[in-house]
Amino acid sequence: MAVYFDHRLETDQAGISTDLKWFSGSPLLAVTSYSDDNGGAVTFYTEEGEKLPNTHLQKNCHVTSVSWHPNKKIVAVGWETGELLIWNEQERSLHEAIQMHKSAISVLHWSSNGTRIASGDKSGILIVWKVDTKGRLNPNPLCQHHIQEPLTHILARPAPPPDPASDIASLARAAVSGDESALDMFNWKRGKNNSKTTNSFGQSESLSFFVGGASGGVYYVNENGQCIQCFTVDSSVRKMLYYDDKNILITITDNMMLTQHAVLLEGDTKEMIKVKLSGRNEEPHIIWAGKGLLATATGEVAIRMWDLEQDDNYVLSLDAHSSYDSNESIMCVAYCAEKGMLAGGTNMGNVALWKFHPTNNRKIEGEDKWKLQAPATVEGPVRQIQWGSNKTLMAINTIANVFVLSEQVMSCSYQDQTAVVQYGPSSLSIEVFATGNHHDLKTDIQVKGVCTTKDVLAVWNGKRVIIYEYSADKLVLKAAGSFTTEAQLVCLYEQNVYTIEGNKVQVRTFQGTIKQHMTFSEVEGNPCCINICGNFLAVATEHGTLRVYDLSRREAKAHSNPKNISESVHDFGTILSARCNCSGNRVSVMVKLQHNTFDSKLYVWDVETDSVQYFNFQTGRGEQDDYPPPDGAEEENESDTNDAERGKNQAAKDIAGRRPTSHYWDPLEPKLLVCEAMAVEQEKSREIKRKPSLTKAVDDGPVELMVVSLFCTQENGILIQDSFSLPPQVTALMGVEVPYHYFIKRPENTSSEAANQQEDNVVKSETGTAIYPKLVFRKVLRDFVGLENSDKGTRDAMMNFSYYLTIGNMDEAFKAIKLIKSESVWENMAKMCVKSRRLDVAYVCLGNMGHARGAKALREAHREAELDARVATLAIQLGLFEDAERLLKNCKRYDLLNEFYQSGGQWGKALETAEMYDRIHLRTTYYNYARHLEENGNTSGAIPNFEKSETHRFEVPRMLYEDPESLEQYIQRSKDKSLRKWWAQFMESNAEMDVALQFYEEAQDFFSLVRVYCFCGQIDKAAEVCNETGDKAACYYLARQYENQDQIKEAIHFFTRSQAFGSAIRLCKEHGQEEQLLNLALLGRPEDMMEAARYYEQHPRYNDKAVMLYHKAGNFSKALDLAFKTKQFGALQLISGDLDERADPELLQQCADFFLENGQYDKAVDLLAIGKKYIDALKICMERHVEITEDLADKLTPEKVEGENDTMDRLKILEGIADVCMHQGQYHIATKKFTQAGNKMKAMKALLKSGDTEKIVFFAGVSRQREIYVMAANYLQSLDWRKDPEIMKSIIGFYTKGRALDLLAGFYDACAQVEIDEYQNYDKALGALGEAYKCLSKAKVADETQQEEKLAHLKHKMTLIKKFVQARRVYEENSEEAMKQCQVLLEETDLDSGVRVGDVLGFMIEHFARRERWKAAYSSLEELRSRLKGGNPAYYVNTKTIEAIHRALDVPLSRTIDPDKMNGFRSPEDEEGDFIEEDVADDSYGHNV
Repeated sequence: MAVYFDHRLETDQAGISTDLKWFSGSPLLAVTSYSDDNGGAVTFYTEEGEKLPNTHLQKNCHVTSVSWHPNKKIVAVGWETGELLIWNEQERSLHEAIQMHKSAISVLHWSSNGTRIASGDKSGILIVWKVDTKGRLNPNPLCQHHIQEPLTHILARPAPPPDPASDIASLARAAVSGDESALDMFNWKRGKNNSKTTNSFGQSESLSFFVGGASGGVYYVNENGQCIQCFTVDSSVRKMLYYDDKNILITITDNMMLTQHAVLLEGDTKEMIKVKLSGRNEEPHIIWAGKGLLATATGEVAIRMWDLEQDDNYVLSLDAHSSYDSNESIMCVAYCAEKGMLAGGTNMGNVALWKFHPTNNRKIEGEDKWKLQAPATVEGPVRQIQWGSNKTLMAINTIANVFVLSEQVMSCSYQDQTAVVQYGPSSLSIEVFATGNHHDLKTDIQVKGVCTTKDVLAVWNGKRVIIYEYSADKLVLKAAGSFTTEAQLVCLYEQNVYTIEGNKVQVRTFQGTIKQHMTFSEVEGNPCCINICGNFLAVATEHGTLRVYDLSRREAKAHSNPKNISESVHDFGTILSARCNCSGNRVSVMVKLQHNTFDSKLYVWDVETDSVQYFNFQTGRGEQDDYPPPDGAEEENESDTNDAERGKNQAAKDIAGRRPTSHYWDPLEPKLLVCEAMAVEQEKSREIKRKPSLTKAVDDGPVELMVVSLFCTQENGILIQDSFSLPPQVTALMGVEVPYHYFIKRPENTSSEAANQQEDNVVKSETGTAIYPKLVFRKVLRDFVGLENSDKGTRDAMMNFSYYLTIGNMDEAFKAIKLIKSESVWENMAKMCVKSRRLDVAYVCLGNMGHARGAKALREAHREAELDARVATLAIQLGLFEDAERLLKNCKRYDLLNEFYQSGGQWGKALETAEMYDRIHLRTTYYNYARHLEENGNTSGAIPNFEKSETHRFEVPRMLYEDPESLEQYIQRSKDKSLRKWWAQFMESNAEMDVALQFYEEAQDFFSLVRVYCFCGQIDKAAEVCNETGDKAACYYLARQYENQDQIKEAIHFFTRSQAFGSAIRLCKEHGQEEQLLNLALLGRPEDMMEAARYYEQHPRYNDKAVMLYHKAGNFSKALDLAFKTKQFGALQLISGDLDERADPELLQQCADFFLENGQYDKAVDLLAIGKKYIDALKICMERHVEITEDLADKLTPEKVEGENDTMDRLKILEGIADVCMHQGQYHIATKKFTQAGNKMKAMKALLKSGDTEKIVFFAGVSRQREIYVMAANYLQSLDWRKDPEIMKSIIGFYTKGRALDLLAGFYDACAQVEIDEYQNYDKALGALGEAYKCLSKAKVADETQQEEKLAHLKHKMTLIKKFVQARRVYEENSEEAMKQCQVLLEETDLDSGVRVGDVLGFMIEHFARRERWKAAYSSLEELRSRLKGGNPAYYVNTKTIEAIHRALDVPLSRTIDPDKMNGFRSPEDEEGDFIEEDVADDSYGHNV
């Protein structure tokens, strides 16, 4: 709890204060004012409200704008006359800028580092000045713009965020670890050419501004001084804000129109949103109140909040606190981001404060995140609020006065049943619990600290200490002395005052006389904490040194050697507080770490062993248990632990995620330490997974403040004794003394409700009247409920019991309390077991209480799997209904929670729980609620709940049976057919037939309706109902009635409508209605058909109908037998079509013979196949040419028994099917059957006959048999493989896989010949022959002599081709040599075996023609013609060449070429052959020559 001390500033009382501005560094406040006598002025004040001497700036005109330098004590002041003054407080110098403004300066703003300042006036002149380090303006402005409208607001565009790579702290750590790039960034390394690299650290300066005008224009001035207009709004710009995270400029106009513009890199903007804000338009105050959160005060009773991040809006009102008037209006707002505090000034002099409490674990409304605090009060309506730079200061402007409010934490002290709480700057509330006395003390100083004992009270303000003494009866408080000292901490012991002054702890009298001093060295540091408990004094220094002194003697003596706790704390910063216990053997310490972070551990120094233990509030465990879980283990396996361990683990989880804020030792119990701990915001990776807790439901998230009681011993470490959330009516823990905790009440709860007063009162010893403390709240320790007024022995016994229970020593625990006979004590301990989850202890407590019902319930609950469910049973038996409810919610046992609500009569909650979480018991819950209402006489309320439970059909008539009129009305209103039927039956039983008929009809119970009509003799109406509705039961009943009356026709009709065909058939047989009998039999069941068929069989003229009915009924044997007997061949064919393998084989054979005799061979084969007479069927197919289809082939195939090999019979049948198929040309089916028979060779032969190349290739690939590979390759050679490269590849592949290398060699030889004959490509032909030679040489042939001959022939052939190829290659270099080689080649006797003569001579003829050796060419041409023996030379020589030779020698062309054979020549374009086929040849033959 905090209060604000107010200082009224010494301002000009004759004038008014117009503006306030805090300097961002050390607290320094600039106040602008105006009076008619003195004009305008700027005055500067310190944080204490003292005016700075010789710093008064004054002129005979208004001050129109003020702006502080961002880093230095330099302030710019703009005046109504256009003058601009710069005051340097550091240098105490005044600089005046060149007057370039001719009208009032309306806007002033520094750049982010203060190197520039922008000023603008009401005539639209905007100037950007450069500023030196002393604040002097450059006489030549950087830029000057004349904007055609008065300027109303200016805003600096924030600088871009710094590069993370240039972060100074990160670079320093990286440099220390040896990162060379980081060293380069620090210029510790030289760059290239031995020149230093320069790097800038931190954020760059913002040199750009946005400016708003009175006509609605918004302008952007960039760092170069260029000005552009961004956009225009509909009225004067009142305020501009920049949303840095999203680069959004927010503009608010005088008529409360808000626009959002996205700001691009060069200052361009794009409109995003335009909305109208609610509220008055006179003097709105609009500020940022957090990330993306706008707060607006418009003189109304609330602050309007708009969350841009969540697109949500809400209001913060003053209704939540009683200190505000209902007519109070909020005039202005200010927000402190560091404190999360929003301040609103009201028209009645109050400063309303809202504290922001972010919650990440649950979704709550925006207004619920803000908690309204007690107000600070000043004189006059508040018009302006400004937070100071140190965040504990606020400047308040009421126009007439200016106040500086400094925040001061409320001081408090508790010792020896005496509590002192500060509730005002100079006001103290004193509670003496020993006698029940209360005092209100008004001091002469503004209190900054208090300390009390049972006899003495000390009050100080940092400059003076005042001592007060209590009278012996505690009725009077009188001053006992005072003295001057700058001590900030004071402690009392008997008649001594202990103060911290510099590096000493002084021991003074009440008048200030120094009796003793304890000095600390520079290494130890100055004392920062002091505490007295019992007879011992603990002192802690800022460097971490702890000392304990014994005060029981005349002078303070050292109780032990000093301890430097910083050696035991990683990243130690300083000590926040230190306290010792009443035995002086333990000192608890709260620590602040480096980097200004709070340590989540509370350290305890054991003086006797000189060791340091700790309790980690982050994990909720003491040092002895504070170890990380095994890898991958997130939760303890509760099934492997007992109740004690589970309770201990759960207590740790309840506390986890916190840090200590205060700690107190019990003044009489040396091992009891009580702490207050607050929740800290967790990183997502370290969030504590919370489970059920008695402190708060899981869904509510962690409580903000908790009180944790600890036992500290050397043997067992630090253990949790108890924990609970801070009561809502208090603000902080102030002390502990068994059996009470002592808390400071909230100011709004000082006038407590009667209920709270009854819980916390002190009985005055003299009068016996109850006294209710004003600012102090007492809460009984969990273990001492019912023992508040017990003697010391009982308290000690209970404390020992609690300690032994905590450490798990049950024998010692029960031994400690064996003498306690009070039933209330045992009941309290049983209730304690609910919190600690110690059900083993609860059994003992219930036994000592004699609580048989509770013991039984606890035993029965043992079968529940969840520990919390069992604990909830105990809580219910002990009357702890809130705890039971919370436990059942947290363990999600909504079925038990539902039962709990029902047992407690909380039917609304029970129904809600069943509806949302326990739907399996929803109907049961409605039923139980209805029975509850019925028992209470609320039948009208019970009826809808019976309906929801769907039991109303029985329960409502039962409930209303004694009230027939209500029952009839209910049934009349109800549309339920079952109820109407019940009522009809009830009326029928009372012989009210007309009413019964009415309700039977409404219930659509047609059977009952027909039954009653028949009973009443109205059989015609019954028939009408049956004909209209077709109800089977009704029709059957009516048919029986007609049968009894011998109306056979009508009886048959209604039997038929009721689908009782057996009864209808019976009547037809009895009365000879054969024609109708057939139709009925066909509609009926197979049994009905059989019965009718037997009837027809007895009458020869109806044999055809008998056969048909036997067939329809599925009795094929009987139908066929009768058909054969009566020679109904048509029916025989029809029946045979439905026969399957289940039919009698003899019957199938009989039918097959019948079809054979009648020439229907296909049907005969089909039946034989069904009868498994496969051989006979195949003979018929072969002899009678019955075509075998796929279906027939499958029928003729015997089934293969799973797990067994094929029998010879089955294989024989399969081959027989295949042979027949081959005979019929069904090659694919034959292939399939040969394959099934395992004869792949025959299958391949069948497939070859089909000519299906694709399937042949596929079958050969999957068969993997050499013979099949060869067969496939031989087949493929019969195709046009020359034009299909895929076929060529398949041939080569199959021959290779089939290891038929001799055949492959022959194929390569054929390929070579094709290359020569078709394309004259001797190079590829040579390659193919090379491959053929390789294959043939590797082949294993029986006749080796023949193989050698073939190899010799191939070799000779290759030799001839090589010579010709060599001649063609040599031609380009030496044509004559090539011709000689060709001449030699022509002399070979068997040249044609390898090289065609025409190709050699053609090559020579072309050469001679090119050389114009026409005679030689003609001679070669003649030789060619003679060797061809009638062939066409044009096939080997280009026709144009032949024509040129004849033309040159003047020889007729007809001598060489026959005109009839002119179409046999090749064009030059065709000489190279087909490109695709060349590629194929390359891939196929290789390149070996």
